[in-house]
Amino acid sequence: MAGAPPSTLYYAHDHTGRPPTDYKFTSKYLDMPNTPLYPFGYGLSYTTFEYSDLELDAETIAPDGSLTVSATVTNTGSMPGAEVVQLYIRDPVASVVRPVKELEGFTKIRLQPGEQQTVEFTLGPQELGFYNQDMEWVVEPGDFQVWVGWSSAEGLEGRFVVRAR
Repeated sequence: MAGAPPSTLYYAHDHTGRPPTDYKFTSKYLDMPNTPLYPFGYGLSYTTFEYSDLELDAETIAPDGSLTVSATVTNTGSMPGAEVVQLYIRDPVASVVRPVKELEGFTKIRLQPGEQQTVEFTLGPQELGFYNQDMEWVVEPGDFQVWVGWSSAEGLEGRFVVRAR
């Protein structure tokens, strides 16, 4: 269909290695932005929410270990509301190409005006691993990024390291 946006605009795309620029050799669409009109997880509400106090209970974990990620969500509006809190990760350096963001957890909370709640997620081998080129499930050592937020485009960011055995 002419004029329709490409179906490859989604949050878990692979990293191309080239940033979007205005130069000849670039990694972007020439006739439209590289971002979707609405990011994954986007939603409307009758109230507003604020995210704060991102905490990771460990800076470094073993490949078979786990860590807890928590954040506080506050209803800053005047109406009761529901929010889907989302957790994303990124493994920027791996033996195979990894998505720029992966949804690894979400939970729906309901808050009254002024109420706040701390939401926790656990990241372990199931969330951090992937199939390598030999089709073996592995958790590779290295730096990881983690986001807790209201969509795939925005949120609080933290970092941790998976150490070598």
